[in-house]
Amino acid sequence: MIKLSRGGRERSAAVLAGISLALAPAALPVVMPTLQPLPAAQAQQNSKPVLRISAIPDQKPEKLNRLYGLVANELSKQLGVRVQYVPVTNYAAAVSAFRTGNIDLVWFGGLTGVQARLQKPGSKVIAQRDIDASFHTIFIANTSSGLKPVSSLQGLSQLKGKRFTFGSESSTSGRLMPQYFLGQAGVKPNQFAGGAPGFSGSHDATIALVQSGAYQAGAVNEQVWRSNLSEGKANPAKVMAIWKTPGYPDYHWIAQPDLDQRFGKGFTTRIQKAILSWRSSNPEQKQILSLFGAQKFIAANASEYSRIEQVGRQIGKIR
Repeated sequence: MIKLSRGGRERSAAVLAGISLALAPAALPVVMPTLQPLPAAQAQQNSKPVLRISAIPDQKPEKLNRLYGLVANELSKQLGVRVQYVPVTNYAAAVSAFRTGNIDLVWFGGLTGVQARLQKPGSKVIAQRDIDASFHTIFIANTSSGLKPVSSLQGLSQLKGKRFTFGSESSTSGRLMPQYFLGQAGVKPNQFAGGAPGFSGSHDATIALVQSGAYQAGAVNEQVWRSNLSEGKANPAKVMAIWKTPGYPDYHWIAQPDLDQRFGKGFTTRIQKAILSWRSSNPEQKQILSLFGAQKFIAANASEYSRIEQVGRQIGKIR
């Protein structure tokens, strides 16, 4: 066996290393993947306009998300277009987003609907629920408040000096019409405890606040009141109805004036026909109607809301 000196061993290692490098495969160049164009059908779909729907936030967000998610799916299926639900933070935001064209089809209350149409000439009233032609507000009271159910408008005078809350400041059933009827009964806003009423922000919140005793009384929309009772959220031992108003027109769908130009001739009419066609015999549509608290939708027109506009001007919500 031949022994190599230290220097020889180092030279041999260097030679072997050189051979290894020579035999190693050459480094391959990095090849960036080529982006493939979208399939024609997908690209075409993405280029189509999206129908953006929204609604005034009159109830808890989780219920609204569920309801209008179902509405978006149903309209998309019936109309053959992409439909997206766009939630808004408050009533005024819904009116503002409609004015700027950021939402296309909106479920407004009576007052916000009038405000939106006045700010966006040419917008169209599409439909209302069967219960909206003659809607009602329920005045409620905490059972420990000393307030009693009344049979006439003048009985609302017992609310003077009480802690009272409306819903949203722009709610038809939670502020506009109850303030109108209170005025008819001789009760002014500055005659409540503290010199002013509260504003809870939504019907659900009004019920919860009156039930807790934070307020002695309040005004809520009849449909939400009945829903809270049936679901056990309103406890009759703690909160009760004391008076129901006469009927007035309320909620309705309103569409932007340019939908036919964006989606094709007759599109606004197609939306109306789709909504009016919803029936409880269809499982998906039954869910929608149930969450709306209605049996069906019916045709509506702007002239039906002239009284709402008149009252809105009287209390300074429309100028």
